[in-house]
Amino acid sequence: MKKNSHFHIGRAASERKWLLPMIASSLVSIILIYMLTVEFGSSSERIKSPSFQFISLKQTDDSSGYFVESELGQKSHGGEPEPPRIAYLISGTKGDSGRMRRTLRALYHPRNQYVLHLDLEAPPRERLEVALLVKSDATFSQVNNVHVVGKANLVTYKGPTMISCTLQAVAILLKESKDWDWFINLSASDYPLVTQDDLLHVFSHLPRGLNFIEHTSDIGWKLYQRAKPIIVDPGLYLSKKSDIFWSTQHRAVPTSFKLFTGSAWVMLSRSFLEFCIWGWDNLPRTVLMYYTNFVSSPEGYFHTVICNVQEFRNTTVNHDLHYIAWDTPPKQHPKLLSSKDFDDMVKSGAPFARKFPKDDPVLDKIDKELLGRSEGQFTPGEWCVGSREGGRDPCSVKGDPTVFRPGPGAKRLVGLVSKLLASENFHTKQCKL
Repeated sequence: MKKNSHFHIGRAASERKWLLPMIASSLVSIILIYMLTVEFGSSSERIKSPSFQFISLKQTDDSSGYFVESELGQKSHGGEPEPPRIAYLISGTKGDSGRMRRTLRALYHPRNQYVLHLDLEAPPRERLEVALLVKSDATFSQVNNVHVVGKANLVTYKGPTMISCTLQAVAILLKESKDWDWFINLSASDYPLVTQDDLLHVFSHLPRGLNFIEHTSDIGWKLYQRAKPIIVDPGLYLSKKSDIFWSTQHRAVPTSFKLFTGSAWVMLSRSFLEFCIWGWDNLPRTVLMYYTNFVSSPEGYFHTVICNVQEFRNTTVNHDLHYIAWDTPPKQHPKLLSSKDFDDMVKSGAPFARKFPKDDPVLDKIDKELLGRSEGQFTPGEWCVGSREGGRDPCSVKGDPTVFRPGPGAKRLVGLVSKLLASENFHTKQCKL
């Protein structure tokens, strides 16, 4: 009996020895679980219920500086949202090398990525000229963010070769950089209306998944003149440009997906373009095969894919971020812009405009009054603040490319984006199946 009593006393003492650590461990675990639950719940709430009425404009002590505030809770550096990186495709054809050089310098920023493509119609001399420009420029060489397509493609605007060229540029950009957030396609006849500091500053406050793409499912006359006819684009297999071939046969409208149309100029998120290129769903390839025989496929491919996928349908902002002055209906050919259109361009708030004649005086006016850019120089920004002493180019990469010096262009752009993302606007103008 005595032996039994000693055994129970020893066992009780042993249990008391482990009781305190066990209670402490349990309390710590409960506290950690509670903290994680609270944090996860608040994060989920922010993700599920983003507010699209978040852009407010505050003028700083410097009358030329504007700041955009957001409540989206994105990653930040020193209290400011993480600046985005933009990937550009600038495309051109015969005679466009000079315009391409000018557009590139107006758009350049060391945070961004650029792909230049002069199509096969441009003579080898012009393509070599563009390649040498990039290679010989000290800033381009140092930052290494400008890429020239060496093996040029033949591009027929009405056929699928333009989409093929665009997808190739996206693939190059995905390979060359893992960091960019949005893709913008421009032609050599396009030109910016705001500085890259303005653009990057404003878009640093936007969700990275937004896609700016003008679209509609009301294709109207295009149903019979573009969707039903069957065409063949000679640019797919010939080395000289010629018009598309029309078949006498017609086809039915697809039933497994709905057709959309819109502007050929877009600003698309990286996540959506990874879906188009890597395609874990077969829809991007199916739609691409369909548009191989479609008239003016650049006005429908991305639009049809994005509006038929639930994951991306609700991320579309119905605007192409361009100011375009159209001719009379059906708005197929943009008018050439001139100084007469300058005020309307500025009032639009759009970051880009098209279509400009080569070396038109209105481009000099844009450089001087909107971009602060001198002839042959880069558009200045926080990264480009040097002097011109000794005839040197003031732009270098010595400045901090994550710090921006936004100007009046930011205010105009904020006005446009705020209007587009107003809840009544945003939710009623998304893709409708």
